[in-house]
Amino acid sequence: APETPLASTSAAPSRLMDDFACVNGNITASDASEAAPALIIVTGLIGIAFSVFLLKLVSSIALDVASNNEPLVGSEPINGADVAEQNARLLELYAAITTGANAFLRSEYKLCGIFIVLAFPAMSVLIAWGDKEDGKWEWKNGWLSGVSFVVGAITSIVCGYIGMRVAVFSNARCTVGACDPSKGWTRSFNTAFRAGGVMGFSLTGIAILALYILLAILRTAFPDSDEGYKQLMDVVAGFGLGGSSIAMFGRVGGGIYTKAADVGADLAGKVVQDLPEDDPHNPGTIADNVGDNVGDVAGMGSDLFGSFGEASCAALLVGASSPMIVAAGWGALMFPLTVSGVGIVVCLITNFVATDLSPVRKEADIERVLKTQLLVSSLLMTPCVYGLAVALLPSATCGGCTGGFYIGSICSSRINAFLCVAFGLWGGCLIGFVTEYYTSFSYTPVQEVANACRTGAATNIIYGLALGYKSAIVPVFLLSLIVYGAHTLAGFYGIALAALGMLSTLATCLAIDVYGPVCDNAGGIAEMCELHPSVREKTDALDAAGNTTAAIGKGFAIGSACLVGLALFGAFVTRLNDTGAKVTVDLLDPLTFAGLLVGSMLPYWFSAMTMKSVGKAANEMVIEIKRQFDANPNLLIPNHPDRPDYDRCIKISTDASLREMIAPGALVMFAPIVAGVVFGTKSVTGLLAGGIASGVQMAVSASNTGGAWDNAKKYIGKGGLNDLIARVEPDVVNELGDVKQKKSQIYKAAVTGDTVGDPLKDTSGPALNILMKLMAIISVVFADVFLAVNKGDGLIASWL
Repeated sequence: APETPLASTSAAPSRLMDDFACVNGNITASDASEAAPALIIVTGLIGIAFSVFLLKLVSSIALDVASNNEPLVGSEPINGADVAEQNARLLELYAAITTGANAFLRSEYKLCGIFIVLAFPAMSVLIAWGDKEDGKWEWKNGWLSGVSFVVGAITSIVCGYIGMRVAVFSNARCTVGACDPSKGWTRSFNTAFRAGGVMGFSLTGIAILALYILLAILRTAFPDSDEGYKQLMDVVAGFGLGGSSIAMFGRVGGGIYTKAADVGADLAGKVVQDLPEDDPHNPGTIADNVGDNVGDVAGMGSDLFGSFGEASCAALLVGASSPMIVAAGWGALMFPLTVSGVGIVVCLITNFVATDLSPVRKEADIERVLKTQLLVSSLLMTPCVYGLAVALLPSATCGGCTGGFYIGSICSSRINAFLCVAFGLWGGCLIGFVTEYYTSFSYTPVQEVANACRTGAATNIIYGLALGYKSAIVPVFLLSLIVYGAHTLAGFYGIALAALGMLSTLATCLAIDVYGPVCDNAGGIAEMCELHPSVREKTDALDAAGNTTAAIGKGFAIGSACLVGLALFGAFVTRLNDTGAKVTVDLLDPLTFAGLLVGSMLPYWFSAMTMKSVGKAANEMVIEIKRQFDANPNLLIPNHPDRPDYDRCIKISTDASLREMIAPGALVMFAPIVAGVVFGTKSVTGLLAGGIASGVQMAVSASNTGGAWDNAKKYIGKGGLNDLIARVEPDVVNELGDVKQKKSQIYKAAVTGDTVGDPLKDTSGPALNILMKLMAIISVVFADVFLAVNKGDGLIASWL
């Protein structure tokens, strides 16, 4: 006679009995699962191939302002300069910016190389010791984790270097494109946007291939079993650590460089000596243009590569803890990577919308085309994610989770996983558009900040700070809803998928983000070459839109960093539980709460260090610029042929950034290790929670405050307050009735606000992304080390 099931008033025991009766819901690998590796490899290769195609299009523009078939507006002699002189100056500036950027990256990557060489053996030995069983060190896990770390670090360096090289290769070509009198808008925009695309597609293609090839090679070192896959994902977590470690140096070092040069050049040149933006007589102007590339391009590239690596590692690690996902085959485990792979193809299609189907033909088109990129890529990505989830993820045919799969104790499903990715995808879009509202001068908040300049720099700064704090409200609510919804549907696996959803259109986001610095450099080159004012008008309009889209990009980066940090937090807890340590996060526990307080303080400590570093470096820059003005008064004579010593200012920024980036990086890297070894895993859980909760809000407010001050200055410079300026400062109105707004006290107040905001939006704010992620990935990688110290209670347990 058949057995009668045990009666129970509880659903949980019945569900467990069902699962015991049918192992893993009778899930087996599907044909689609077997095709996943090919999908990942092919899409990665497509990304790299398309980046090469875009680079060829950019390189087709000759570095010659007279290279168009039509007569150029820019070919008219300006201030006595003819076309030949302008071309010679263009090439000279192009070479100077390229040389300066290369010199900085060589110096920075030498330090990174030393760090990799020292960190590799130390990390390998610590992990081998932490993973030991019965007194025997697990050297295999230690060395393979170290190898993963090195691969991630080198990949991050390569991605940052490619982005920087492409940006400096394209900036002068964007200037040349703007010289075209009939197609200048289209040519200059397409050049800058395609340059961003080169970085976006090469980074995503290289990243996905590097991670998958690493997985495929290391897979051979472990058995094809539940435990084998857990160990594999544990050691591959080093890939994310390597990428994020280099991102820390890139973000902090690049941020200090660019803002030391920018603030120094602004204070000594624009504010004190009343020189125009990017005046060739300003000794700091080349360093400023170099900084746009090493900070906003190389730093951002390394940052978002780190986000991709860490989100992928978190999703893979948590996914490997589900026997049902493992039973569904290698393709089901690789579902997070297939999302990123398909995102490359979606972004490729979207790219043609901006450059061919609906190109920029006039100034009003710029923001529309850029925002369309975000919407179109998200719309196309949504059904693709659904198809991947249905094809690759498991669906049990029996047991307590029929039609779905267990992830931890949560019964999830294909639809739930799709929704988690969609939450991140569309949540990122919404955060981007909220960021745009608070940082674009097309909307009320920035216009209010601009109007506050009427009564001086102090009220401008007060309004800007208030705007930044207020701008954090909606993004934090959105992130909270994403976290709640994703965790409810699929636990920490859902949060990792939401982070990957936000990063699924990374190629497009990077194209938009890199576009801004390229246009900024192009405008500087146009000014220093003394091209026709209409060329500078185009590049300034492109740059103004680039400032807004850069703020949108920072919003994406901050939102994804929050989700990545939380996903890694979940991966940390998962690793601890996999070893048999039953970990719960109890805020009433004194060690956990103490860790929470310290973690909440770390973003302030970190920001103080980076802000002061910018201030010290900018102070050196101002002193040097003033020295050159005093030594050669001809530099202050308009149109004088004398030129300053640019190299000295470049050296000041380079030396200062490399010197000052070490302490903030050490703070972030050692904080979780000290907390885990000395105070135990409870302290680490509080540290991570506090760092994420505090860091995301500081990052949003700092980035948006600086972006608002920057665009308030541009709003006034474009004539947005001309009527007000003419009324309260009639002395800046010439005999023809033209308002020289850049000579007004209102504009100077805006410049002061912009100068204060520079380190907020380009150094401290963006670098907080790394703080949230790096502390979390370090905790994941060294989880077993923490557990090996008094069973996770830390050294303090020996003292009490």
